[in-house]
Amino acid sequence: MTGASTKLDGVRTKPLPELEELERVIELGGAHLQCEVACEVMAGGTLPVHAISLGNPDPSLPAVGFFGGVHGLERIGARVVTAYLHHLVSRLAWDASLRQLLEQVRLLFMPLVNPGGMALDTRANPAGVDLMRNAPVEARERALWLIGGQRISRALPWYRGPHGAPMEAESTALCERVVRELHGRPFSMALDCHSGFGMRDRLWFPFAHRSAPMESLPELHALHEIFTGSHVHHDYVIEPQSRQYLAHGDLWDHLVLTAPRQGVFLPLTLEMGSWLWVKKNPRQLFSRVGIFNPLIAHREQRVLRRHLPLLDFALRAAAGHRLWLPQGEQREVHRRRGLALWYRGLDA
Repeated sequence: MTGASTKLDGVRTKPLPELEELERVIELGGAHLQCEVACEVMAGGTLPVHAISLGNPDPSLPAVGFFGGVHGLERIGARVVTAYLHHLVSRLAWDASLRQLLEQVRLLFMPLVNPGGMALDTRANPAGVDLMRNAPVEARERALWLIGGQRISRALPWYRGPHGAPMEAESTALCERVVRELHGRPFSMALDCHSGFGMRDRLWFPFAHRSAPMESLPELHALHEIFTGSHVHHDYVIEPQSRQYLAHGDLWDHLVLTAPRQGVFLPLTLEMGSWLWVKKNPRQLFSRVGIFNPLIAHREQRVLRRHLPLLDFALRAAAGHRLWLPQGEQREVHRRRGLALWYRGLDA
């Protein structure tokens, strides 16, 4: 296993606590986990991008992928995903019901997609590329200047990479694992954990490159109904990303557009509202990392407790997808409800 502090050509990276914690959880999981280094990146030394799988690999079964650390500054996303993996592997020694559940579903974890950016305290990867603007998808409507992705310079934020260049190694590694583990199944979900957008926790779903809904709108609305019905006191704003802004190069748009037509693939992005942490501790404004993460220990622990039920819901919703996925005429009912809820006034 690659350590979190490595040496290459006499240069040693600083310790990366998120990578060290992930590798401790991998060791704890032992034979229950199937682990591989999806790629390696350079940031003063060599850092691994781990991909961890558990559960039943049968491709006829549903699957869920959990992702974090796509943006290097957003450490809390990596910590939420690692905490949930820890939660599962620590229960496998004694929880017979969890073992039975994992016979019905496949799980993929990539908690730290951008370790190089995290080691360097940057949103982008070490090449200066924003991985969530890196896919070959162009916005069909006007995207926000810079924020929606730009090819002007890597010195500016939201850099997409050179025109015509292949995707970055980290983006490619994520997409390859989604294709291998999630695409083509009867049902699959992805949950990608980020921070830094406003005062509320939001659950976004594609598309980011256009205002019109994705084909799986009926299934998204049905998922929304079972979530809100079973979590009546939740505080998430659930909406298409396009309601906030449009962007080029979104990885999840790309993976929806390239998914095979058989089966249902529903990617969600958790955007934790980091401005609330700044409001409670204004000194975080003077810390580059503090703008995106809770810096006080008890607040971080509260965040981890707050979101673990969401990740567990994704697991259980996937395992029981046959009980709630709309079929036949019910798809049209849910499509109309989804349009009324999220796309009012849009000719869809």
